[in-house]
Amino acid sequence: MESKRAQNSKEKKIRRKEVLEKKKAIDDTIKKAAAVKDHLASFPPFCQYNRNGLSVYLESGSGDQLSSLIKKYIQNLLKANMEGMYGSEWPMEEKVKRREMIAPEARYIFVREFPNSTPDEKSLKADEKAGGDRLAGFVHYRFIVEEDVPVVYVYELQLESCAQGKGLGKFLMQLIELIARKLQPHLVSFGNQVGAVMLTVQKTNVAAMNFYMNKLRFYTYVT
Repeated sequence: MESKRAQNSKEKKIRRKEVLEKKKAIDDTIKKAAAVKDHLASFPPFCQYNRNGLSVYLESGSGDQLSSLIKKYIQNLLKANMEGMYGSEWPMEEKVKRREMIAPEARYIFVREFPNSTPDEKSLKADEKAGGDRLAGFVHYRFIVEEDVPVVYVYELQLESCAQGKGLGKFLMQLIELIARKLQPHLVSFGNQVGAVMLTVQKTNVAAMNFYMNKLRFYTYVT
C-alpha cells in the first residue's frame, strides 16, 4: 500500500512539473513575441501590396507609441466603419476601443499609400490627420493565451473604403497567420495547437462574417 502511495505521489509531482514547464514555455513564448518591435521585418515580401489598382506599403507600430495624429486617425476610421454596426451602443463601445488602442501590448500594422498613388477626397483627409503618406487602414493585434494556447488575437482590421474589395484584407490576414506561426517552434515539444489566429465578429456584421468564414475558412469558437 505504501509503495502504491509513493508511486502516486511521484506521478503527481511529474504531472505538476510538466504543467509548470508547459505554462512557463507558453508565457516565455508570449513575452518573446511581444518584445519584437517590428514583426514585418521577418516577412519582406509582405511589406508591400500592389494589386487591383491599389499600391500600399506596411509599417509596424505599438499602442504606447502612437502619435496624437495616429490616435485620431484610428478613432475616426473606427467610427466611420463601426458606428452603424453598434447603433446606440457605440458611445460605450468607442470608449472601450480607445482604451484598447493605446495599451502597451497592442501591436499594429499600418497601411499607407505610396506617394504616387492617386488620392481620393477621403484618403486626402486621412493624410491631413495622420501625417506622412496617406493611411488606408490598420490592423490591431495582440499576443495572448486562450485556454492554454498562445494565439494572435486580432482586435481590429479596419480599411478605408478606397482600399476595400481589392484583396488587401485577405493579404493582411495571411500576414497575421505567418506572424502567429512564428510562435510554433518554441512549443512543439508540448504538443500545443499553436500558430492560431482568433478574433471576434458581430453576427450582424454579415460582410465580415462572410469574409472570415467563407473566404478565410475561419470557424466559430465558443468559450
